[in-house]
Amino acid sequence: MDRMIYLSMSGAKATMQRQDTLANNLANVSTVGFRAELQAFRAVPVEGSGASTRVYALESTPGYDASAGSVTATGRNLDVAMKGNSWLAVQGLDGTEAYTRAGSLDVSSDGTLTTRNGITVLGDGGPIQVPPNTEVSIASDGTVSAKAANGKSTSVGKLKLVTPEVALQRGTDGLFRAAEGDLSADPKARVQDGALEGSNVSADETMVAMITAARQFESQIKMLQTAEADEKAAAQLLSMN
Repeated sequence: MDRMIYLSMSGAKATMQRQDTLANNLANVSTVGFRAELQAFRAVPVEGSGASTRVYALESTPGYDASAGSVTATGRNLDVAMKGNSWLAVQGLDGTEAYTRAGSLDVSSDGTLTTRNGITVLGDGGPIQVPPNTEVSIASDGTVSAKAANGKSTSVGKLKLVTPEVALQRGTDGLFRAAEGDLSADPKARVQDGALEGSNVSADETMVAMITAARQFESQIKMLQTAEADEKAAAQLLSMN
């Protein structure tokens, strides 16, 4: 059987994986702090006798687009947008420390500062507890203050903000983690209060990429059909002889 069948199959599979990635990015075009997922493939020559004229398409290490999304002012005192390459430390559902750019925060029923998705936000000393019946405000350096009804304001903690030197790794839960473990807090990291960073996904570019991937998939399927037709023609010639 001609190796072209397997080569076309690997190409079609790679194109389908790219479509899945693009579809996920498009679905998160309005998700706060979302980083567009990137997918890379590498060409691997087919080993064997003869000339190496054909290659497989294999998935390489995926990454993400590190460019910042647009920042929109919300006026909400629990909304923060990380500046520069700073990330907010949170506690994943598996108990490990993770990082996110989604700065839409909230206070749970037990007074714990969390994200809108219920993920616990970490401070320099662990989870941040907010006293009941207080108004929360967040300073540019991440300091969290609670203002009581009598007007007295008290610092209840400081957001743990990190600035990774290398790219983080995206987990299946959508949070990012460092390969070397937990990162140290960056005292120079800053946030913009009353604002949120949007997704860095371009809907127009993603749609164009999806159309291109669909055409590539059609080309791979046509190659499969061509290989099948060649096999039938060769079989007929051999039967005639």
